[in-house]
Amino acid sequence: MNGEVSWYRATADETFSLLETGKEGLSKDEASLRLSKFGYNEVETRKKHGPVYLFFKQFANPLIYVLIAAALVTFFLDEYADSAVITGVIFANALIGFIQERKAEHALESLVKMMEPEATVLRGGLRELIPSRELVVGDVVLLEAGARIPADLRLFQNKNLRIDESALTGESVAAEKNNLPIPGEDIPLGDQKNMAFSATLITQGVGMGVVVSTGIRTEIGKISELIRESETISTPLTRTVNRLGKLLFIVILFVSIFTYIVGRLQGFENLDIFLATVSMAVAAIPEGLPALITISLAIGVKSMASKNSIIRNLPSVETLGSATVICSDKTGTLTMNQMTVTSIYTLEGLFDVTGDGYSTEGDFFLNNKQVEFQKYQSMLDTLKAGALCNDAYIREEGGIDGDPTEGALLVSAMKVSSFHLPRLDSIPFESEKMFMATLHEESGDSNVVYVKGSPEKIITMCSSQYDGKGETEIEVGKILEAASKMASGGLRVIAMAYKHVEVHKTEIFVEDMSDLTFLGLQGMMDPPREEVKEAIKKCNTAGIRVIMITGDHVLTANSIAGQLGITTDGALSGSDLDSMSDEHLLENLKKISVFARTSPADKSRIVGLLQDQGNVVAVTGDGINDAPALKRADIGIAMGRSGTEVAKEAADMVLADDNFASIVNAIEEGRDVYDKIQKVILWTLPTNAAEGLAIMAAVLLGITNPPLLPLHILWINTVTAIGLGVPIVFEPKEDRLLMKRPRSPYEPLLLPVIKRRIIIVALLMVTASFLLFFFEMNSPNMNISKAQTTVLNTIVLFEVFYLFSSKSIYESVIGRLFSNRIMLGGIALVIFLQLFITYNPLMNSVMRTAPLEIADWVIIVLVSSTVFFIIEGEKLLHRRIRERR
Repeated sequence: MNGEVSWYRATADETFSLLETGKEGLSKDEASLRLSKFGYNEVETRKKHGPVYLFFKQFANPLIYVLIAAALVTFFLDEYADSAVITGVIFANALIGFIQERKAEHALESLVKMMEPEATVLRGGLRELIPSRELVVGDVVLLEAGARIPADLRLFQNKNLRIDESALTGESVAAEKNNLPIPGEDIPLGDQKNMAFSATLITQGVGMGVVVSTGIRTEIGKISELIRESETISTPLTRTVNRLGKLLFIVILFVSIFTYIVGRLQGFENLDIFLATVSMAVAAIPEGLPALITISLAIGVKSMASKNSIIRNLPSVETLGSATVICSDKTGTLTMNQMTVTSIYTLEGLFDVTGDGYSTEGDFFLNNKQVEFQKYQSMLDTLKAGALCNDAYIREEGGIDGDPTEGALLVSAMKVSSFHLPRLDSIPFESEKMFMATLHEESGDSNVVYVKGSPEKIITMCSSQYDGKGETEIEVGKILEAASKMASGGLRVIAMAYKHVEVHKTEIFVEDMSDLTFLGLQGMMDPPREEVKEAIKKCNTAGIRVIMITGDHVLTANSIAGQLGITTDGALSGSDLDSMSDEHLLENLKKISVFARTSPADKSRIVGLLQDQGNVVAVTGDGINDAPALKRADIGIAMGRSGTEVAKEAADMVLADDNFASIVNAIEEGRDVYDKIQKVILWTLPTNAAEGLAIMAAVLLGITNPPLLPLHILWINTVTAIGLGVPIVFEPKEDRLLMKRPRSPYEPLLLPVIKRRIIIVALLMVTASFLLFFFEMNSPNMNISKAQTTVLNTIVLFEVFYLFSSKSIYESVIGRLFSNRIMLGGIALVIFLQLFITYNPLMNSVMRTAPLEIADWVIIVLVSSTVFFIIEGEKLLHRRIRERR
């Protein structure tokens, strides 16, 4: 071996120089990061997304920019109270967002326990245990069961080596390895039998391999590069909020300039009209809107966390609600990632086996009728052979240690009995032989050999078959036809045989494997999760398409899709995708929902094409191979328990219970969050528009004593945003959220109904307020402070009555006016504060208000309540028009 491989012995520093710095010009720290196990480095993650970064991230919003400008202007104009209030709102919004995102990050970190991987190598003839990041090309790595592969290796020696590559390829069955060269190029990872890939897990056997790739050159490294290069997609909510913010900014800027020019033409002093213009801008700007949206999202985060869905960034809460497609990995996401025997064939019949995963509970059926297994000796012997010719065992705490295939055979046998016979010798499974054999001591005058392997191989070793009563001549065609039918159903098929030998025989050899007696076939699969079937039904009802993208075989993927109810017109493999142009693949995406034997690049390509069609794509997965698509998706969903750290780091959401069905709850929560955000906008914008319009109207009419002072406007915005705006987000869910089609990602937040309400409510509030203002100003005991106090309370009560109507956008709220206790408490608080500033002498001085009489309140309530009846009437009219259509 020394003559065949030239090893480079190096320190860590020399390794960086050899592999990275010299070729790509990277710094030592960058090379260290790239040579580390991607996605596992907590220190680097925190450097990139530290607390300071998260805090200042909250200010990246056009509405916040306007508020910052308003705060600065009022400060330099010595309006310190106004400036302080605006600044307080800005920082309150940032603090709420920061706290919630930090909580989400900490929740994720509690799931992920990170360890630096190590490797056992031969260096200078000595065995050493070193950190995996110090491996270099040419190192010889020693492999044993239970260890994780530290780098990409070319195997040159192995004994019964099997590696679980499900995290990389998506295949739930451990891959059998050999040392033989493989001709050809572009061989799929799952077919590279002479390679061991970084981060995969050895389930059986021992071996040695030469490091051929480290860092970004490993298959994991290539995936990590795909993650790094994947464009981070903004969510539909952030896109729509940003569009709304820009629209409001432009409109308010234009109106403010227009008001300032008109005011100057009307003869207002420069300072007076400037303050009036700033007041109008502050009134029109919904400064509470970002905070209310953040609170809505934060409540969604908390609700989802209680249902095992951990959100890593706030806008992702809403994104699931607008998802039109869910691209899901199969292994461990739609299925249990536990091989299970579901079918047994013997000469006595084809038996169905019930039970899920590694549970030893289950029954046996023949022709859809439950049978007493004691009556079918061939089936009992088939189970016995599978249990004894086996190196796996069941742990006391549950689960399997050993190869998943052998675990499935052991569990199926234990549904009948615990079979025990002393083992004398064995022939381990090797891919070249395609079988395993064990020799057992048996009472009587003979010992027994049990053999299992591929049906094609076992058949060639048999000369007879057992039918439950005795041995007869083997029917090769009949057995192979049964095996083919089982395989076409997506099952992995293992054949069983036996042979009696002399009692003095204590060793067996390959040469002894002839004249066997065929017993039966066991067909196994990684079964679908039961709860996933119902979850997919709900997705279909909600108008969400489910697509399976897996690294497993086409037949297996198609079978699982059929069992789960995923609608598809066949399936495509990764090699099929490679031969298709994007245009051709787009056509197939319209009718095909199952993609098998795919690579990470294939998955990312599918996600990208779906997004190009205007879909909001959610991607679920747990393996390293899922990470690039998770990063590229509108929302990536990783599994918390079985998911790799790489997948979790790339995801926007983590399912703590690994339950696909939890996604349905998350979708409902997402839709509820968006529904509440629309209600917040429905209530906020018309009321803010009315306040701004009141100032603008006063300027246009040349009123030197405005109906509202800047301080009044800030008071209204602050008090109502907390007391009336916040309770909206606690409104109970509306019914039938999952019966609606997903909203379009291009749907504006300003729906036609919201625009209509802005016009109706704003005109109604301003007209009523001005009428009352002029009425007070023309009364015999004219008092400007009382007139302004009347307008102040009228607008606040208008907002209270309109809040009741805003409990639903389209439906009548008559039957559920008092369903939200928090809203009732908020209204009570606002009314108390209004009475406080109206009747407290100190507040009269500070706020420039004056006490009102009972008759004034009666008029204010009668006038302001009109908005409720008018909007409810508008809803009724709209529903009737819609029904006629």
